[in-house]
Amino acid sequence: MSKNIYIYLLVMAVVTYAIRVIPLTVVRKRINNRFFQSFLYYVPYVTLAVMTFPAMMNATQNIYSGVAALIVGIIIAWLGGGLFPVAASCCLTVYVLELFIK
Repeated sequence: MSKNIYIYLLVMAVVTYAIRVIPLTVVRKRINNRFFQSFLYYVPYVTLAVMTFPAMMNATQNIYSGVAALIVGIIIAWLGGGLFPVAASCCLTVYVLELFIK
């Protein structure tokens, strides 16, 4: 297996490099397609949500405090709260609920 590790590392390096280089070499001009522009605009948000949501449910002692924090965060964000107020309110929600739920 120790001989194969170099092959694995090489394949990983090539794939990682190709993911970053191919779009730069293939797409030379500005993208004018509105659908594709909106798709690229929302990709970072979707990626962040996909990584954050499972962690939010599993990082707490009790899943109910994670769900409550998610609901509180959505409500505060919907009302126009910024990143810090949303994060602080979610943390406070989990802290308070973890004190009472055992």
